[in-house]
Amino acid sequence: MRAALLEARKGLGNASPNPAVGAALVQCGRIIATGYHRASGLPHAEIECLAAAGRRSLRSATLYVTLEPCSTTGRTPPCTDAIVHSGLKRIVIGAIDVNPAHAGRAVRQLESAGIEVTSGVFAEECSRLNESFNKWIVTGRPFVIAKCGMSLDGRLTRSPNESRWLTSAASRRHARMLRAQVDAILIGAETLRQDNPRLTTRGVAGARQPWRIVMSRSGNLPRAAHLFTDCFAARTLFYRGKTLASVLADLGRREITSVLIEGGGDVLGQAFDGHLVDKVQFYLAPILTGGVVPATGGRGAAATRFGARLTGMDCSRIGSDLCISGYPRWGRDDSE
Repeated sequence: MRAALLEARKGLGNASPNPAVGAALVQCGRIIATGYHRASGLPHAEIECLAAAGRRSLRSATLYVTLEPCSTTGRTPPCTDAIVHSGLKRIVIGAIDVNPAHAGRAVRQLESAGIEVTSGVFAEECSRLNESFNKWIVTGRPFVIAKCGMSLDGRLTRSPNESRWLTSAASRRHARMLRAQVDAILIGAETLRQDNPRLTTRGVAGARQPWRIVMSRSGNLPRAAHLFTDCFAARTLFYRGKTLASVLADLGRREITSVLIEGGGDVLGQAFDGHLVDKVQFYLAPILTGGVVPATGGRGAAATRFGARLTGMDCSRIGSDLCISGYPRWGRDDSE
């Protein structure tokens, strides 16, 4: 299953709106074939893996797959049919499909065909791999990641004559890797005016360019900005006078399963005030700047106990900075 997970990660960002799935075939104690879902409309991981195995007999082989195989016809035929016809007698599944219409259906079909099925192997890790898809397929809304680079005292303040970067080059490269795994990057109009960002995945080999989303109250935007004039201009969407919640709902209808909010502080404030953030990834530079521009604006929590507390938190050093990620949970903390 570890090998299947490594395969699945190759499809992150490119497989959407389908989940990232990996598979591995094991026979006589060794891996004889692997595969992953490369892009929507292309063969699924199980089909890639079976094809890589060639014409050999698979009656004594075991197929490991990170997600319950599809059992219905969509952009491709059901994988369960191919597995049954392959001659396999055993399959090991990581996570069960969260779609209520499909959950457990493949397991029942395969067992009815005489195939031994084991499920729940590394289930949490396999499920976490597709946290964006899982939310979107159940709710119709994209998984939202709040990303920000800030000073140690939580500020974006810098001199107009200086580079706009507070964080290190290593952190910026790391953030572009995150961009490569999402469907869309969202900013506010002020960030566009002040920074004229490109919001690309430059330097990440094989990455698909995410959609670039701009929100504006007035619609007064610089038409010469990179987002409207570069080679990816066709992948820029502009929303005027819309709430963040309504924008996210529309993006979900467009089959955008994940959104990375990169700023500025006003948009991030709206996201936290509306409890719209599913995950945070903040880069803290070892500098204190003070000033009046906070990393996140908005109304803020009415009291400390109502703030968003991170679960599943991870803290790592990237270059000279700290990267803190986790999943915000809102509500009163009665443990204190």
